[in-house]
Formats: sequence, C-alpha cells, structure tokens
Amino acid sequence: MTQINTQENWILLRGLMREQRHWGAFPATLARALPGAHIVTPDLPGNGQRHAQDSATRVAAMVESCRQDLLARAIAPPYRLLALSLGGMVAVEWAHRYPQEVARCVLLNTSMRPYSPFYRRLRWQNYGALLRQLLLGDQRSQEALILRLTSRRHAQGNPTLLADWLGYQQQYPVSRRNALRQLLSAARYRAPATRPAMPVLVMAGAQDQLVDHRCSLRLARAWQADCLIHGDAGHDLPLDEGLWVAQSLARWLGVAAADHDQACTTPSTCK
Repeated sequence: MTQINTQENWILLRGLMREQRHWGAFPATLARALPGAHIVTPDLPGNGQRHAQDSATRVAAMVESCRQDLLARAIAPPYRLLALSLGGMVAVEWAHRYPQEVARCVLLNTSMRPYSPFYRRLRWQNYGALLRQLLLGDQRSQEALILRLTSRRHAQGNPTLLADWLGYQQQYPVSRRNALRQLLSAARYRAPATRPAMPVLVMAGAQDQLVDHRCSLRLARAWQADCLIHGDAGHDLPLDEGLWVAQSLARWLGVAAADHDQACTTPSTCK
C-alpha cells in the first residue's frame, strides 16, 4: 500500500465526547488557509464511528490508537497536530513519545497537570451541572449543556447546530461509561517534565466557560511556547472563531522556522 507522505499531514484531534463531525466547517476553512495540506480528522475510541469501542483510560493508549488508525489508512508521519482540550493532551503525549513523528503541535484550550490546578482545568462552577447531566440527563439536555459551556458565540442556543449535534449523538451514542473513562483519562494525565521538542503554538479563548484560559497561559509560559488568545471566543475555538484560528495558524507557520522560540507570536495577546 502506498503511503501518503506529503510533509503536510495535519491531524485534528477533538476533545471529550466529541467526534470528527463536531469540527463543522473548520477543516474546510483550514484547508483554504493552508493550501496543499492533507487534513485528517480521526475519532478517538468511544466517539463517533468508534463509539462502540471502549474509551481508553490513559492518554498514552489514545496516542497508540491514533497512530494505528493513521498507519492503517497509509497516512505516514511527519504529522502536524492540531488538538482541542483532551485532544491537546493526546498531542502532547504523542510529541513526547514519538518526537520523530510530530513536526508541530497546535494546542487549543487545553490544560494539564502540573501546570494548573484541577479547579481551573475544569471550572468548579460547572461541577453540579455536569454531575447532574451524567447521572440524570438525556441526550438533548446533554448536547444543550455542552453547547452552552463550550461556545461563546452560541451560548444562548442555536437550534440548527443543536439539532445536528443531537443527530450525531443519536447515530453514534457516547455511553456514560465511555464518558467517564474519558474524564478519568483527562483527570489523571500529567504532562512530561520537558516541553515538546518541536515548535508549539498555544491558542485559547478568554471567554472559555469550561476550562480557565489561564491554563493555556501557564502552559505556554512554562514551555516558552508561542501563544495567542482570542478575547471573545469560548472553549470550542474552531466553532466560535474558526477563521481566526486558521489565519493565525497560517501566519504562525510563516515565521515559525526562524522564530518559534519566542514566548508569544503577538505579545499583546498573551498576558
């Protein structure tokens, strides 16, 4: 089997209980910003087309699953990883374990030990609503809660988007068991002591209602990584400000080879 080895394989990794269709229009937006890029949106076990599988309880196992999936599809490294939330932990662990496979990491609204405390990694104000949903909620209330917590632009509701998300969950339901396994994997993950060897860009939305955006700031500062903050976006940056993410990434790639060790690509946005 011939492997795709274009040097432009962009792997997009979603977060907790989300699947590839939740990227919405973003892959197409990113493709326009990065001409020639080959964009791949795999599902983590327990989500989407892989919803019937057991979710991993360790981030390292998620990495291995993704690697096997890509190799089975003849998509060869080097990979450029763009990852949101829990997906960001997968990207960091991937870069740590297999640095020769990862050319760049772009981390969106992610958080991890030891850089941030648990009450910022998952805002304590949401504990009650999330617990009630896990124990008593139905699919519609679940998707409505996720939309409210992850999107600034659609926080008051978007009937069309909510209907789409409900349809995804009805077609490929994420079981409560798998949701808990994914939560466990995120909660127990601890980042490596050293930053990834390749260029890293950290991006976050300052209006994130699920994860405190200061988690991204602390991570970027600890790693002296490039950092961009959108003042009005929520947790799901590609949903709220997909064009900004894509265009900012394209600009970053234009200077990264010579300037990737600066603390901030645009200092005024990283405070």
